[in-house]
Amino acid sequence: MTRHRTRAPRRRAPVRRFQATSACVATGLLVTGLLAAPAQARSHGDPGPTPSPSTGGAIGTTARTVGDARFEPGPCPKTPEPIEALKGARCGTLTVPENRAKPTGKTIKLGVAIAPAATATPKPDPIVWLAGGPGDDAVGEAKMAIDGGLNRDRDVIFMSQRGTYSAEPNVLCRNIDAFNARSVGLVFGAPSTERLHVQATKTCRDKLAARGIDLSAYNDTESTADYEDLRATLGIKQWNLFGISYGTHLALVYMRLHPEGLRSVGIDGILPPSKGGSALTWSSAKQGFDGLFKACEQQPACDKRYPNLSATFDRLVRQLEAKPVTTSVTLPGSDKPVKVVLDGGALVNWMTSATHVAPQVPAALDELAHGKPQRIARQWAGGKLSPAAMGRVAHGLSYGVFCSEWIPYETQEQALQGGREAFPTFPRSVQAEAPQLTYLRPDCDVWRVPAAAPSIRDVTRGDIPTLAISGGFDSQTGADNGPYVARTLSKAKVVTVPYEPHVVFATSKCAQDITVSFFDTPDAPKTGCLKSLKPPEFEIGR
Repeated sequence: MTRHRTRAPRRRAPVRRFQATSACVATGLLVTGLLAAPAQARSHGDPGPTPSPSTGGAIGTTARTVGDARFEPGPCPKTPEPIEALKGARCGTLTVPENRAKPTGKTIKLGVAIAPAATATPKPDPIVWLAGGPGDDAVGEAKMAIDGGLNRDRDVIFMSQRGTYSAEPNVLCRNIDAFNARSVGLVFGAPSTERLHVQATKTCRDKLAARGIDLSAYNDTESTADYEDLRATLGIKQWNLFGISYGTHLALVYMRLHPEGLRSVGIDGILPPSKGGSALTWSSAKQGFDGLFKACEQQPACDKRYPNLSATFDRLVRQLEAKPVTTSVTLPGSDKPVKVVLDGGALVNWMTSATHVAPQVPAALDELAHGKPQRIARQWAGGKLSPAAMGRVAHGLSYGVFCSEWIPYETQEQALQGGREAFPTFPRSVQAEAPQLTYLRPDCDVWRVPAAAPSIRDVTRGDIPTLAISGGFDSQTGADNGPYVARTLSKAKVVTVPYEPHVVFATSKCAQDITVSFFDTPDAPKTGCLKSLKPPEFEIGR
């Protein structure tokens, strides 16, 4: 999930080296994180390759209008840094109504990039990449998709979801990113921090509204219609979806609203719309934490050096919530000291991301327990102060989804109960603010968008072949979400990749191979690589 969030570094896949942007909510659910991973994307000044009919690939990119939507070939979407994976892409823009309930109203433009298949004879049904967040730009995640081999024999389509970085207009809010950077020196759970947090959200909303943006139109219902318009204007009979993190939320809504054009769907880091909210994030956190703690316990050297790691973490949360620790750290690329405050809520949110660097976690918690908070403080601050955390997340889309589709359908008591059930010994002040969703309810009070129709919370049913893949260490979208969505999808294949964090496609060669094989044969993905996976070797300090 991508609220007032940071990003986590991805562990390197065994074969391919790459850095991934989120896949998540608030990436991420979002990928909240430790150290910002630079997005691999095209710079503002480089428009990228112009489309050419001679470029390989199964999909043509000629101008075409269908209903109220029009696709126009053109330069590739802007991205913060160059993306080598999009070299040779065929690009353009899709123009659609901002609000389909107001057909004579404003239109918006969404950037489109089609990465050609690696083979000279691509299959006719491409794969559409649905980005994490909500608020990440799919175009900026192209390197992750291509490095994972997703374009082996199919074109891969990346479209900037409405409001994201390369869309016109975008609904970015740098003031929120600036507050995130400032907040590392504040007590995470203090009432004064909440006031500043909500004020940053209100300032963002006011600025977007002043630009004439219809904030009620930035949601899953409109976004799925955007993709259907893209399919129609490109003249594609059927395609496949692959969603990561929040992109799975969007994919499951898409499957329910527009199933007719879908051959198959892959979802990785699963976030069911029917369960979206604080209780779900608490449950996911517990699953990921417990998976990591159990792996340490089963490794003799780790268990001997860090016994009862779960109890240590629990104790640290309670101690820090009662008496926050303040320290000073320096970050890569700067010699300027940064003040960092760690309380119980900050530690829980750090841990939610720290499963991405699982081998370090036992040692980091042990250091904190012995009066050395610097490693955790450096990771906690690193993502928020990184240039890669500034001006890239479409906060207006994040709040559009959360405040219309989540908050209206979960009471404050239900949210609190989720914390109590997952971590009954945590202080109530920690239980009251779910990881990744801190202060979401007061944020939505100032965001002021109407609730989505209750049907947005319906489970997705049907017989579309679906790969539901999760990581055993996923503390952002727990692995039990796979079996949950599969209950009502008759052709779903559920796969849990052990020892992996949120969005396994980004970190696991095995997960990449399973995913690519699924799109080849959706009824029988090849999962044999799971048998050879081993737990991480945990760092053992002195």
